[in-house]
Amino acid sequence: MSSSKSPNSPASPTTKKPAAQKLAAQRAAAKKAAEKKAKAARSRRVAAAGAVVALIVAVVAVGIAVAKGSGGGSHKPSASSSADPQQALYDQVERTTSRRAKDDPMAVGKPDAPVVLVEYADYQCSFCGKFTRESQPELIKKYVDEGVLRIEFRNFPIFGEPSVRAARASWAAGQQGRFWQFHDELYAKTRKGDALAEDKLVDMARTAGVRDLDRFRSDLNGSAAADAVKKDQEEGYKIGVSSTPSFLVGGRPVAGAQPMKEFEAAIAQAKAAAEAAKAGK
Repeated sequence: MSSSKSPNSPASPTTKKPAAQKLAAQRAAAKKAAEKKAKAARSRRVAAAGAVVALIVAVVAVGIAVAKGSGGGSHKPSASSSADPQQALYDQVERTTSRRAKDDPMAVGKPDAPVVLVEYADYQCSFCGKFTRESQPELIKKYVDEGVLRIEFRNFPIFGEPSVRAARASWAAGQQGRFWQFHDELYAKTRKGDALAEDKLVDMARTAGVRDLDRFRSDLNGSAAADAVKKDQEEGYKIGVSSTPSFLVGGRPVAGAQPMKEFEAAIAQAKAAAEAAKAGK
């Protein structure tokens, strides 16, 4: 009698083993990938927290230095300082870093808006682009258009020569009143390296409506652009900016492309502090 099994007979342990091993390997690989993803997320959170702490420490140090330079002990705390013991320092940093110039081409919003958001950014930074595409339009619609917020941009190139060239180009576009159009075109997608070569920047300037492209090239490569970018960088380094994007909202530090609710909370705090200070005068 033949010893072969019928098609419906159970598979032998030898038949099951490769399938079981394959399934176990797949589960192990999935677990390892999940652990790696979780570890990366924790690292990003720790890095962001570290940036916030560093920025807060630097902001406090700058505030103390400003206070000493202006007489220190004779400084009158803001009316809201009882709610936040650091508020007087935030107020000092806000006065030090926000320019509020009426003709600033790299700013949007009323010069006398109660809250100023200062952004330090690099044009090769993907998270800076994320902020520009997602959060900035909401902030403009909800706060800038209502006269509550003013946004001032600072060039803070940290990723090499392409970033510096793009920063100078944005300043050059601003000389013809097209900074924000050029800025948004640069951040329409993540651009790195050769995508920020001079000819590519000229093409983007054309798309952004910069009329005199010869002047744009000249301004991009001129000493005034280099000086303007250097001024922004030095301001950022002075207050402890080490990564992009970094923000000051009414002098209060916010690090990274945070969710909209974080900006809303910071703006609400800064607005309340400005109103309290005004009422206390």
